Amino acid sequence: MAYLNPFFKNLMTQAGHIYLIDDDYSMRTSLCRMLIELGYIVKDFPSGLSFLENSIPVSPAVILLDMQMPDMTGLDLQEKLLQLGRKTPIVFISGQSHPHQIVTSLKKGAIDFLFKPFNLEDLLKAIALALEFDQRQLKRISSEIETKKCYALLTPREKEVCFWLVKGLLNKEIAVKLGTTDATIKVHKSRVMEKMHVESTQVLVAKYLESDIQFPENT
Repeated sequence: MAYLNPFFKNLMTQAGHIYLIDDDYSMRTSLCRMLIELGYIVKDFPSGLSFLENSIPVSPAVILLDMQMPDMTGLDLQEKLLQLGRKTPIVFISGQSHPHQIVTSLKKGAIDFLFKPFNLEDLLKAIALALEFDQRQLKRISSEIETKKCYALLTPREKEVCFWLVKGLLNKEIAVKLGTTDATIKVHKSRVMEKMHVESTQVLVAKYLESDIQFPENT
């Protein structure tokens, strides 16, 4: 791979999973072989339906998706994946597409849109960006799950205290809201901070905003 500049040679060490979806057999075969040689784990599919029926979600990953296919277009598959909650980033590769298809795909979250025949370095850059995006996405989702697990350990009263802490109230103000003493709220706050694994109210608020925690309706 001597024809690649040093930046793209470095990307080769950052292997990830690639789903390649293209009804063109020769295109799919040659691209698949090249990407495997570069160190990526590649699984190819001849159609969107085949991908839906046989793929297993992994991360970090990227979908290289042809736009014009007979059973369902790339846009159709993108929409279906959004409905299923599958968030693997998509890089479209297309021989020809209408402008509205390009705009729509990008609005719905595609990382990039490349026209065949595309430049190899452009493809590798798009793949690297997509894998990096998916890695960040995975970390964010993992953090959200962990935060919600911690929140589930709080008692009903601790959840109420947590709610008012996130709202920015001081201990004495929360005590008035809940009809108790400042000292009692301090104890509840301490337990909230311990169970949520945070050292400050600011971090608690950040975790709440990132995780979209649903507080009790009576708070």
